[in-house]
Amino acid sequence: MHATEALVEADRLMTLCNSCRYCEGLCAVFPAMEMRNSFADSDLNYLANLCHSCGACYIDCQFSPPHEFNINVPKTLARVRGESYAVYAWPGALSGLFARNGLAISIAVALSVTAFIYGFASAPAFSAPQSGAGAFYQIMSHNAMALLFGAAFLYAMLALTLSVRNFWRGIGGKAAPSDSSSVWEAFRDAASLRYLDGGGAGCLNAEDAPKDMRKHYHHATFYGFVLCFAATCVGTLYHYLLGREAPYPWYDLPVVLGSLGGIGLIVGPIGLLIAKARRAKILTEERQLGMDVGFTVMLLLTALTGLLLLILRQTSGMNALLALHLGVVFALFVTLPYGKFVHGIYRFAALVRYAQEQRAGGAPGLGLE
Repeated sequence: MHATEALVEADRLMTLCNSCRYCEGLCAVFPAMEMRNSFADSDLNYLANLCHSCGACYIDCQFSPPHEFNINVPKTLARVRGESYAVYAWPGALSGLFARNGLAISIAVALSVTAFIYGFASAPAFSAPQSGAGAFYQIMSHNAMALLFGAAFLYAMLALTLSVRNFWRGIGGKAAPSDSSSVWEAFRDAASLRYLDGGGAGCLNAEDAPKDMRKHYHHATFYGFVLCFAATCVGTLYHYLLGREAPYPWYDLPVVLGSLGGIGLIVGPIGLLIAKARRAKILTEERQLGMDVGFTVMLLLTALTGLLLLILRQTSGMNALLALHLGVVFALFVTLPYGKFVHGIYRFAALVRYAQEQRAGGAPGLGLE
């Protein structure tokens, strides 16, 4: 017996696909499936997070709708994947946020922005333009900013770490992914989005042509996020090691990294939103639309407010833009563990597990490990 209807349907599809095996060369899901004779909930959650939802198997499948077998692996695994986030969330009491993620993000942004604007408006320097080194901290002290955002970030990292630990244990991973070769292989596949190509044929799009634009948009989004995080880390080192206070000149390293990252976080999310709007409805899991769009829009708002703050930081609009930007970033931090961000971490863990299985030559329960 399975815990949900989505898992029951996934079991049916994997059993049929395991008999056919026509799609075994498309991605990691089908070789991992073939290592199993039956599918427990943990197996199906693992396979669902291994899926990159490129849609190639739906196009290739001879039993996809309108065939009576009604095989739709991408949509079914997307539903299972979304449900798995709540199953392994930490703390479990907040798992319901995944089902209402779009609403939760909207409320978090509204409350955060309102709180920052209200708090900043009470500062004597809020109504006067600020410029030069330390201008940001005339409105909110660096210590207060570091304490507030540091606490939010640490909580997000703790919640994400414990949730992925739950997922790792749930899918039957070894006590710790200490196999460096498997970790490196998973890192390489994740960094290149190897399985978003659908076996090299490309992802499904409106014209059913083998284009990989979703892959490029994902790259722009991910590496844009990494560059923005790097800019924050460099700025922290500047402050504590060199005694240099933000804002920095446009040519300085934190600004260059943040600007490039911001551009990536505009191009990538806009492209992903367009691709999602054009994606064939039969492949789309409607119940996850709020979570998918909410997180993408949050990244876009973070980049837009950050770049506007950079451009207008020496004008009278700087103070209000700083409050807006910090409010959006704070909301992003506190909602990270309960939204679409977790899919990248779970997927990486699934890729590590897949690499371990490939090296071991089998899966638990088959006597091949």
